Amino acid sequence: MLGETLFDRTTIPVLTKTLDASMLRSRTIANNIANINTPGYQRVEVNFEDELKKALEGHELQGMRTDDKHLPLGQSDISELNATVSKPVDPTLPSGVNNVDIENEMAKLAETQIEYNFAAKFLKGKFSALNAAIQQKTIQ
Repeated sequence: MLGETLFDRTTIPVLTKTLDASMLRSRTIANNIANINTPGYQRVEVNFEDELKKALEGHELQGMRTDDKHLPLGQSDISELNATVSKPVDPTLPSGVNNVDIENEMAKLAETQIEYNFAAKFLKGKFSALNAAIQQKTIQ
């Protein structure tokens, strides 16, 4: 499709994935906070930035997939990049102990909100520039 090939090499897919990851992180943190008094609850976190960095660096070998069933080799395609949810292992805590720290979760929630707002504002600017180009206007 023309739209996919036109925008694949821009920052738009990266920003879109960043917004998706930020939303997932916000929901995950909210769930951690909601379970702060649940005995045995273990906090959950979202992993995205490291995978994004690997995908953007592209220093590895890159293989070409001729079939969707083939395993990818080398650099990840941004469209295939997704945030993952995991439970960090804390060997200092005995099994069954709730490990949610409200101050830590609130700080991460604020940081996530800032990241989301930045990505949304940047993406809005990209679309405004595209809109101006389509309408042959100058950007102010």
